[in-house]
Amino acid sequence: MFWQLTALSASSPVDSILDKENFTLEELLDEEEIIQECKALNSRLINFAVYEIEPKLSSCCNILLKNHQRMLTTNGPSSMFPFIACEIFTCEIDVILRTLAEEEELMNLLFSFLEPNRPHSALLAGYFSKVVVCLMLRKTVPLMNYVQCSSDWVCESALHSSLVELFDMGMHTALRKVLTCKFVNPTELVHQDVFCQLVDLIGITSIMEVLVRLVAADDHVYPNFSDVMQWLADSNLLEMIVDKLSPSCAPEVHANAAETLCAITRNVPSALATKLSSPSFVARIFGHALEDSHFKSGLVNSLSVCISLLDPKRSAINSPLMYSFRNQLMYEPPIPVNSETINAMLPQLGDLVMLLNVSFDEKILPTTYGELRPPLGKHRLKIVEFIAVLLRTGNEAAQNELVNSGAIRRVLDLFFEYPYNNALHHHVESIILSCLESKNDAIVDHLLQECDLIGKFLQTDKHQILFSDSNQPTLVAAGKRATRVGNIGHITRISNKLVQLGCSNSRIQACLQENSEWNEWQAKVLQERNAVENVYRWACGYALASLLICIAAR
Repeated sequence: MFWQLTALSASSPVDSILDKENFTLEELLDEEEIIQECKALNSRLINFAVYEIEPKLSSCCNILLKNHQRMLTTNGPSSMFPFIACEIFTCEIDVILRTLAEEEELMNLLFSFLEPNRPHSALLAGYFSKVVVCLMLRKTVPLMNYVQCSSDWVCESALHSSLVELFDMGMHTALRKVLTCKFVNPTELVHQDVFCQLVDLIGITSIMEVLVRLVAADDHVYPNFSDVMQWLADSNLLEMIVDKLSPSCAPEVHANAAETLCAITRNVPSALATKLSSPSFVARIFGHALEDSHFKSGLVNSLSVCISLLDPKRSAINSPLMYSFRNQLMYEPPIPVNSETINAMLPQLGDLVMLLNVSFDEKILPTTYGELRPPLGKHRLKIVEFIAVLLRTGNEAAQNELVNSGAIRRVLDLFFEYPYNNALHHHVESIILSCLESKNDAIVDHLLQECDLIGKFLQTDKHQILFSDSNQPTLVAAGKRATRVGNIGHITRISNKLVQLGCSNSRIQACLQENSEWNEWQAKVLQERNAVENVYRWACGYALASLLICIAAR
């Protein structure tokens, strides 16, 4: 649709409706140019919205509300009313937003969508979210004052009974009240706890986005920001969100609760983030993670929160795998984390290592190269990622506990048991590099001697073709030719890092020189492989690499 320039038009269709002596709100909302007129700041429409009252509007809207379910299932113009009302609110017309934000009754009507006896479709939740976010950005202080006061909703019993079926047309009804500015007298008090209702509906992504905005996890700072954050920290909001990680909740609830908590961890420093990183809350999160090992969703999302507590920047990136890969290419100092937060996680490491045991899992996953008995699974991959991030903190107590619990040894075994799981290989590579770069001699000796890292590398590189072993989870398909294992590239890169670190670390250098097989493999195989894979020596690759360097230099 081409937007018309109202100022250059002879007359506006909306003005034509406003010129009538008797018109209904349906006629006004059915006009397809009403949103355009609002954005063009049509003075007659805005004046009508604030000052004029049409006697029959209330009865027409009540009739409309009683039939809202039928209208939403049809394709007629009335099915667009919630969308139109939402768009009018979010046109950011100050007088409409101010009227909505400063009138408690209208705010009560808007937030009545959260009541448990209302239908909560994803579509209508999106409209609700869009309006609240607009209020958050444009009328932050009135909105936060309303939420913080947890005010009581007062309403006429007749109007309340007609709104019990609302929010499918809740936006439209709220708009009607803004347009008429006709407020009712209080006859009944109904206590509203906005945050409690938001948490109850956190499984709806649009509601989760509202909650994230309200806890100021989007870096939107306003005048009484610190006071509101302290008020939230003193409330039981965090307890309610963390308890949504319980195995009794649905997977989508787990995911959105974890996303909200991760957003809070990124908003450091704040009273909420400090409270979430306390030992009591870390123990509470792990309690839900390990409450029932049969429900993997709670475990995965609980560990995502713990990972975000250790590395807040990691959860802000859509792909944790790419973040891990970037860290392997660029040096980043250890993450400064409160030692009390880390110490609260260490008692649960033994239980996590037990979950890495695949011998009791009877699942089978057919693949193009054979079968996985069992597949690694997202929950085990998340445990390995958690161990990798925990090691990157450089905490000596965590390193010692990982050695004592057998976590590093088990993770290294998984590296070879699942030779085609590239995500696993990236995390294990990060773990190995953290151990090698550590100043803790015990963890270096554990990796190179007790875990026999070099010997396993040499053995895998010597036998690069996958062979069937009923004791291993990765099996070759019957009648198919065995393929080359997929972790040779990671082995090559880690081996080069070993050589590099050996030049500055006498402990690593001594371990490498003691192994005659390694010295021979390094001189013949590794050096030749590096020469072949060096793009600067390729006739086609050197020009491209030079071009990229020139572009980067600019």
